[in-house]
Amino acid sequence: MQPKYAISSNMEQNFELIAKTFMGLEPVLAKELTQLGANDVQIGRRMVSFTGDKELMYRANFQLHTAIKILKPIHRFKARSADDVYEEIKKLDWSQYLADDKTFAVDSVVFSEEFRHSKFVSYKVKDAIVDQLRERTGKRPNISITNPDLRLHIHIAEDDCTLCLDSSGESLHRRGYRQESVEAPINEVLAAGIIMLTGWQGETDFIDPMCGSGTFLIEAALIARNMAPGLFRKEYAFEKWADFDADLFDEIYNDDSQEREFQHRIYGYDIDMKAVNTARMNVKAAGFSDCITIEQQDFKDFTQPGDKAVIVTNPPYGERISTPDLLGTYRMIGERLKHHFIGNDAWILSYREECFEQIGLKPSIKIPLYNGSLECELRKYQMFDGKMKIFRSEGGAVKTEEEKRQMAEKHRFRKEREFKQRITEQEENEEGDIRSFTFHRHDLTTDRKGERRGQKEERGERKSRFRKDNDDARFPRKGGKPDKNGKYNDRQNRGGHERFDRSGGKRNNKRNNHNED
Repeated sequence: MQPKYAISSNMEQNFELIAKTFMGLEPVLAKELTQLGANDVQIGRRMVSFTGDKELMYRANFQLHTAIKILKPIHRFKARSADDVYEEIKKLDWSQYLADDKTFAVDSVVFSEEFRHSKFVSYKVKDAIVDQLRERTGKRPNISITNPDLRLHIHIAEDDCTLCLDSSGESLHRRGYRQESVEAPINEVLAAGIIMLTGWQGETDFIDPMCGSGTFLIEAALIARNMAPGLFRKEYAFEKWADFDADLFDEIYNDDSQEREFQHRIYGYDIDMKAVNTARMNVKAAGFSDCITIEQQDFKDFTQPGDKAVIVTNPPYGERISTPDLLGTYRMIGERLKHHFIGNDAWILSYREECFEQIGLKPSIKIPLYNGSLECELRKYQMFDGKMKIFRSEGGAVKTEEEKRQMAEKHRFRKEREFKQRITEQEENEEGDIRSFTFHRHDLTTDRKGERRGQKEERGERKSRFRKDNDDARFPRKGGKPDKNGKYNDRQNRGGHERFDRSGGKRNNKRNNHNED
């Protein structure tokens, strides 16, 4: 019997892998991979390469907070034209990877003077595969964009080409917990990366005073409890590979030995009641209602918290979300932090230099990051009582030695940004291949009325697979619909925090008794 496709390169114990991410998060991803047990970790542009075995590939998809894709290279070659790409791809024996009755899809990323259109490169790769299999068998495989049996990814930088198997499938930022979203929601991977850049791991309370749909809150809860983001996800591309080890992945999925208790609280506030309701819905779907509190409140009414806390927030920039008085909003943020967040740290992601200036506080560090296509900065503000001179005379330090070192680096905002070709908005959002923009000053007096509103997150995003009426107890949680025999399918039920085996039954979860009152 002919297999759906056989990936012969998986026979070896260790192989090369590539984890893609957003520019600015590469060091965070590299640290995650090292902690996961990856070898030969090397940082690149928007990616980190490493080596590992099948188990590590599964774990990378399931456990990494800051990866967008996990790719497995299968062929490297030089090409100066689309015809060269076609001939190189056709040299591979595609019967090892794809049966003629199965479907596949190809995505591409191109930074080259020779290749002007990434979609054209994808077409040439598809043509080469289809032509070879049709010449050998008389049949051709079909293309499926939405749910292919095999996903391929080709990356071209000048004339260097790398063809990979995509082990992730849908971008890993699509965790699976988001039920609804507000306008211009922050990407889940970027939110997790920002929290990791702050160094927060759950040792204090966490606050987002402009929480929107609650992405920062949920990602913070995952980090605080050391839980895998893949808990909510329906499937990965590697699950369709012929050598997929279901028992191994079930073992990884059901292993909660590294999870930890979270002794503090996470608070979210927003002036918009619609955003509050949306955030509550998402938190409920993720199963974190026991540690996340969300209330309607204007930032101007923010008061000093009773316990030590960190603020991480993403205020409007006037780019995708408009506000009547943008600069006034940032002046208010600075005022509230200065007088009502004493003794704590605040981290703010924003875009316009004028906005940061209105905060009126001296940042400890500035970290360049991209939010979509916008070249932003993440700035840390250490809040202390009184004047800077007195604070320093008493032994206070605004910057740590590591922050001083980072701020002293030359050309921090221009490193490796000589992109030759801009890419489409869709590729940018799905794959994390971000266009290069300079961090400019803007004339807000002339463009305030022209602030453009962003597109809402695509409406085709998968709805929840978990029930919405199970908010009081995080364990157990069922989801989806029963079949005709009244049983739940584990593919539908991979939600909340109860793990399921592949036979349709639930594995014994020692936390069930602990959480049932």
